[in-house]
Amino acid sequence: GLSSSKITYIRNLAEAIENGLSKRSLQGMDNADAIACLTAVKGIGPWTAEMYLIFGLKRMDVLSLGDAGLQRAARTLYSNGRPPKDLLLQIGEPWRPYRSVASWFLWQSLSNKK
Repeated sequence: GLSSSKITYIRNLAEAIENGLSKRSLQGMDNADAIACLTAVKGIGPWTAEMYLIFGLKRMDVLSLGDAGLQRAARTLYSNGRPPKDLLLQIGEPWRPYRSVASWFLWQSLSNKK
C-alpha cells in the first residue's frame, strides 16, 4: 500500500492534470517555468520535477543540484580533499547545454568498479 500522504499527493497530481497540467503544456515552457508549475502541485518537489524534465520530457540541460548521487559522483571525480559546497554547480556550468547528459555519466560513474 500507499500511505495516506502519498494517496493525497496522487490525488493532487490527478487534479492538476484535470485542470490542464500536461506533458504538452510543460514542453512549451522553459525549465524554470516547468519546474515552478510542477512544484506548485503539493507532493512534487524540485528533485521530482527535475527528474521529470530529464527523463519524462527528455530535456538536455537539467542539472539537479540537490541530487545526492550527482553530488557524490562530483566529489569522487572532481575533488581532492575538501570539496567546496557548490562543487556541482561549479563543474556543471561548462557542461551547458548538455548538463542532463553529463548527469547520466556522473550517475553511471557511481556503478563503475573502483
